[in-house]
Amino acid sequence: MEKSFLEVFPTLNIAESLKELLGLVLVEKVTTTRDRSSIRIYLKSPRLIHKQNIYDLEKGIKDQLFPDKQVTIKIQEKYRLSEQYTPKKLLDMYKESLLLELKNYSIIEYTMFRKADIRFDKEDLMVLSVEDTIVNRDKTGELKRVLEKVFAERCGLPVEVGFAFVEPQGSDRRRQIELKMEREAQAIYWQNHKEELAAMGASFSTEGLEGQELVSGGATGGKQEFMDSGAADSAPWDTLMAQAASGDIGAGPDSSGAPGAAASQKGAQGAAREKPQLNKGRKGWGKDRDNGFGDDKKYSVKRSNNPDVLYGRDFEDEPMEIEKVDGEMGEVTLRGKILTCENRELRSGKFILTFDVSDFTDTLTVKMFIRPELFDEVKSVITPGIFIKVKGVTTIDKFDGELTLGSIVGIKKTDDFTSKRMDNSLEKRVELHCHTKMSDMDGVSEVKHIIKRAKQWGMPAVAVTDHGCVQAFPDANHSLDKGDTFKVIYGVEGYLVDDTKQLVENSKGQSFEDSFVVFDIETTGFSPKKNKIIEIGAVKVVDGKITDRFSAFVNPDVPIPFDIEKLTGINDAMVLPHPKIDVILPQFLEFVGDSVLVAHNAGFDVGFISHFAEEQGLPFNPTVLDTVTIARLLLPNLNRFKLDTVAKALNISLANHHRAVDDAGATAEIFAAFVKMLRDRSVTDLDGLNGLSTMDTATIRKLPTYHVIILAKNDIGRVNLYRLVSWSHLEYYARRPRIPKSILDKYREGLIIGSACEAGELYQALLRGAPDAEIARLVNFYDYLEIQPLGNNGFMLRDEKSTVKSEDDLIEINKKIVELGTQFNKLVCATCDVHFLDPQDEVYRRIIMAGQGFKDSDDQAPLYLRTTEEMLKEFSYLGPDKAHEVVVTNTRKISDMCEKISPVRPDKCPPVIEDSDKTLTKICYDRAHEMYGEDLPKIVVDRLERELHSIITNGFAVMYIIAQKLVWKSNEDGYLVGSRGSVGSSFVATMSGITEVNPLSPHYHCPNCRYYDFDSEEVKKFSGMAGCDMPDKSCPVCGTPLEKDGFDIPFETFLGFKGDKEPDIDLNFSGEYQSKAHDYTEVIFGKGQTFRAGTIGTLADKTAFGYVKKYYEERGTRKRNCEINRIVQGCVGVRRTTGQHPGGIIVLPLGEEIYSFTPVQHPANDMTTSTITTHFDYHSIDHNLLKLDILGHDDPTMIRMLQDLIGIDPVKDIPLDSREVMSLFQNTSALGITPDDIGGCPLGALGVPEFGTDFAMQMLLDTKPKYFSDLVRIAGLAHGTDVWLGNAQTLIQEGKATIQTAICTRDDIMVYLIAQGLEEGLSFTIMESVRKGKGLKPEWETEMKAHDVPDWYIWSCKKIKYMFPKAHAAAYVMMAWRIAYCKIFYPQAYYAAFFSIRANAFSYEIMCQGRDKLEYYLADYKKRVDTLSKKEQDTLRDMRIVQEMYARGYDFMPIDIYRAKARHFQIIDGKLMPSLSSIDGLGEKAADAVVDAVKDGAFLSIEDFSNRSKVNGTLCTLMSDLGLLKDLPRSNQLSLFDL
Repeated sequence: MEKSFLEVFPTLNIAESLKELLGLVLVEKVTTTRDRSSIRIYLKSPRLIHKQNIYDLEKGIKDQLFPDKQVTIKIQEKYRLSEQYTPKKLLDMYKESLLLELKNYSIIEYTMFRKADIRFDKEDLMVLSVEDTIVNRDKTGELKRVLEKVFAERCGLPVEVGFAFVEPQGSDRRRQIELKMEREAQAIYWQNHKEELAAMGASFSTEGLEGQELVSGGATGGKQEFMDSGAADSAPWDTLMAQAASGDIGAGPDSSGAPGAAASQKGAQGAAREKPQLNKGRKGWGKDRDNGFGDDKKYSVKRSNNPDVLYGRDFEDEPMEIEKVDGEMGEVTLRGKILTCENRELRSGKFILTFDVSDFTDTLTVKMFIRPELFDEVKSVITPGIFIKVKGVTTIDKFDGELTLGSIVGIKKTDDFTSKRMDNSLEKRVELHCHTKMSDMDGVSEVKHIIKRAKQWGMPAVAVTDHGCVQAFPDANHSLDKGDTFKVIYGVEGYLVDDTKQLVENSKGQSFEDSFVVFDIETTGFSPKKNKIIEIGAVKVVDGKITDRFSAFVNPDVPIPFDIEKLTGINDAMVLPHPKIDVILPQFLEFVGDSVLVAHNAGFDVGFISHFAEEQGLPFNPTVLDTVTIARLLLPNLNRFKLDTVAKALNISLANHHRAVDDAGATAEIFAAFVKMLRDRSVTDLDGLNGLSTMDTATIRKLPTYHVIILAKNDIGRVNLYRLVSWSHLEYYARRPRIPKSILDKYREGLIIGSACEAGELYQALLRGAPDAEIARLVNFYDYLEIQPLGNNGFMLRDEKSTVKSEDDLIEINKKIVELGTQFNKLVCATCDVHFLDPQDEVYRRIIMAGQGFKDSDDQAPLYLRTTEEMLKEFSYLGPDKAHEVVVTNTRKISDMCEKISPVRPDKCPPVIEDSDKTLTKICYDRAHEMYGEDLPKIVVDRLERELHSIITNGFAVMYIIAQKLVWKSNEDGYLVGSRGSVGSSFVATMSGITEVNPLSPHYHCPNCRYYDFDSEEVKKFSGMAGCDMPDKSCPVCGTPLEKDGFDIPFETFLGFKGDKEPDIDLNFSGEYQSKAHDYTEVIFGKGQTFRAGTIGTLADKTAFGYVKKYYEERGTRKRNCEINRIVQGCVGVRRTTGQHPGGIIVLPLGEEIYSFTPVQHPANDMTTSTITTHFDYHSIDHNLLKLDILGHDDPTMIRMLQDLIGIDPVKDIPLDSREVMSLFQNTSALGITPDDIGGCPLGALGVPEFGTDFAMQMLLDTKPKYFSDLVRIAGLAHGTDVWLGNAQTLIQEGKATIQTAICTRDDIMVYLIAQGLEEGLSFTIMESVRKGKGLKPEWETEMKAHDVPDWYIWSCKKIKYMFPKAHAAAYVMMAWRIAYCKIFYPQAYYAAFFSIRANAFSYEIMCQGRDKLEYYLADYKKRVDTLSKKEQDTLRDMRIVQEMYARGYDFMPIDIYRAKARHFQIIDGKLMPSLSSIDGLGEKAADAVVDAVKDGAFLSIEDFSNRSKVNGTLCTLMSDLGLLKDLPRSNQLSLFDL
């Protein structure tokens, strides 16, 4: 009894598309052998099923239903096909499936059938023309039997198969190949047995061997060895081979494997006496093998005289592939490239050297334990990048459970075994289509590597064309040396949208009252050239009324595909009785007459009608109106414009969708609705409708996109390219940056436009079989047409819905494009569409695409950079001349059209502020006179003149004026500004109010009579320290207390000794004020002249590691971490997103256009923000455009809040020499508490910026600071890298240095070296090198030692990785000091400000319920200190400040929801009221909502509170439990008990 397949196998997991087909299939019977080792399933289907699907089903049934059984599943299918099928039609539809079946059956029959020319002499007689060879004649009977059986028994279409034999093609070539194979076999045999054969008198010539690499040591070596043996009459090869086969060679009992020269001598001297040995003996250690250990056998790194041995013994074992290493296999030999190398010292004194070796099938970690005396020698030879062979024992590492290679026997150098592709053509091609890592999570090659490879191969140029962006341009430019002749062509693969198509094609001014035919067709596929029409439905509309209908089935003369039948419900039986298109089409065209044709997505329907009309020679040139394009105009709020979507939007019924007659009726109603809407807009005819063709931005964002290549010919083109990229991101971005065709056409000067890949307009038009007129319009738009290797578009062959069914179809499309190039006189260029450099690199793209959720990520197209030879071979089907033209000649022509340009302007373009130099000079001298009197001290005048000269002559005055305007404006608005970086080294910056750090040497000056003292002995004692370190003193002239100033910072650390070092003025504004400062830059420079500095976010190591790990886990493959790390390195750096620098502002000079420097965009393409950033990373353009750093910081915000709470001036009223403040960094006495009160913390520095962390407090304890300047030095140490730990800390502990003499800030180095007598310029150079972590050059060390610089100082310099400038440290400490002052003298204000601004993990529930509860939580957190999360660590930090506040006798009051603020703590009745946002779970926005709700009056109930403030029920319950909603009933309703 027959049953449905899905009924028989209900649990089988099948792909959805196949499942629908199997719904039609019946199972006739299932049989099995007696031993149940084989199951046969008999299927009956009305539809053809591809053999691959049958194989997949067999595998699926075996794997899913019988996973643990040794059983074979075999499916026997039978088809009951419709009458539409004939043997010829069956062959057309089933050939690919037949080929696959034959390939699995016999490769000979497969090849015969694949190469055969097939014709049908009669309907049931199929004749195969095959080459007349012995093999073919022998196999024709079997092929005939198979084919006849498939056609008759399986498909029910009996056919007789006959054969015609033709002369074999290319028989000369075949003989050459056979001869070559024979010669190569001889060469291999000679290589393996040359000593024995030479001894027997054999000779071997390498003539005719390609490359001659089969003979070891080259041809010369082989011949020379034979000639030395003196045998002129060589034995013929066939005789020798016969001897070898019979075993006559090498039968002697003695065997020796001595290779090389020794063997040739032996052969020369005793060929007659000794019988040569063939392949006997074992390679390895022999008697004469070198076994030398050197003089010291015990501690030698090498145990061999072989120069290739790097470590241990020599060995000759053949290496195995690393991927085949499976578990602990004992001793193995591997080869590979060393990727990474790490080492560490063990407690035993030995060193462990760990390095990863990869042969690119997999990676393995090698671990070696090395004696200290050998370590340096081993480390020097085991370096990343070299190729080695290594022999050792595979073991599971006990530490991380990974398989490693240990107990190393030996390590040898080996050659790079990776395939090195080279371009050996005399004339090289140019690649015009390359994607880099900047190409939207798509390309995986660094642009510098692409350029390096192209140069290695001798290519004259390469084009960089990332998807939608140009962010690789600066790096591409940096990859070229000055004067390099190689050319980078700068371009983009844009997303083109065609906004130029008119709403009505071929309009003749018809009015809406005229005749319109609204029609729809159903077809067997998407291409008019390959598919057929199966139904035409039409409605004639005159003056808005339906006057006639047309409906007809069309016999397509081919079977209707299953997916079309499923979509339309039309099957073969329905169309068989009806006429073919040659009858129906004339009837339809007669029905149409002169009417305007209307259709939904008219290009498709009209394309089919046009194609068949042309085939039949029928005139067809109608006016065409597309309801899709009108829908885009009239229904802009829709996102999709499919027929059903538009019908639904207009409330029009659409029954039997995808039946032509019903769809035509619905389209007619849609058209009528549109006519009414157009008449409401006063549009009455088609010309008026075309007048509305100009699309708005919203419509353009919804148009379909096509790829287009845009290359810049020159600088005009570069600017236009940047303009297009900018607008595509700013105006037209919707999922991708779109370039409207109209805009591209408007700005195409200096640009070359290419048709791009299969996603380009032209290729897509050819795929869908667009009419010739449309093809001509498209081709004319482009400057050159592009074709690509077949593999690039191979994915279409896997798509069942694609019109491309075979490689021949792909070849035809490429040939058509070449033909169009000739026809329209356009260059045709062959490109690779490069996404990775080498074939093996596809793994990186595969993983990145899988990480983004692409289903076909494992089917990577071969998008690698090909050599000229590879491309010529790829396009050989065009013939040698045409292939050379498209691959080489034309690509070079395009390259020659492009000039060598720089993607970023080389010139410097600072903004201009009129008379900035005079203004700056006046501001500085006015302030200097204000401080030091009319008669300025020489030190002040000299410093001002020296600095102003450097600043003004180098054009930096404008930067100072900008900074001065910003700082003065912030101060005017009541916010202090802290300076960052080395700007505090500049006295001009101090005098102009940019920084409060005075870089002059410590000095006194009188605020009253302007007395000053720079030179007294008392003052000089404090040289190198700070003015506030000096004792208090009264003015000797007028008795006023003197002001103490100066930090002794040289100007040169800011601008260098030549004064030309680029200044970098970084300013710390209050976080609250930062946005206002940014806005003020627009006031200074004008609207549209400032941009946020852009950044590029790339795939980081951790994310890439997650991608790789997830990829292999999903596929059930376990990879070792070292292999994952190898693959990760190929994935990191791929662009993910864009962003903005937290405070960077780029300033464009007036009169310049931003597109001349960089494109611009919204950060992360966020179309909801008004912020515009540079498209290039700001580092790429900061050499020619000014970048301001306007950063937000908590310290100025905190000081502003303290100022508001206390009412003091933080600059004038807080002294920098307060002993109480200094004591905070020594003990807790100033706070009136003991360390025991605050959990044992010995200092009062908790919560003081820069000094409040345990790390900083330990530094304070170690260094015991006494002066303000000591704190500056400690701040420098804290912010440096490798300056304190393992450096200054060690030196201070060992007594070699003190906090005053150790290197703490970068300025220390220059000042000290100049003091020691080193030349000033050299001192500055050494400082710059050390501060950047570049260390010392040997000649500098020599010079330093010559000037008595101690060894510990040189040692310290070499350890440093990064150093802080003294000016920056001083500015930070001044801010921190003021806050510390308030902590002592205004404690409640301090705690309110701290908790409001700096406490980011404050918890009302934990911290405000009394001291006991806090101590309980503190103890718990401290117990778990090593396992705390980041948030818990922040909570612990805030708890310690609260503990200190409680210890000092201050307390919190409960939150009053009517008085509490959203973010700020308040001082009320001597207690602190926390902010609403301190309640766990109540964020800042929710807290704002509560504050707003309070303004509307008292809350009636908790329910009322929740409704008005939008606080959820859970939070309301928490607040109620904390007593914050007391006296409020649950709901507004009164109960009896309330009365």
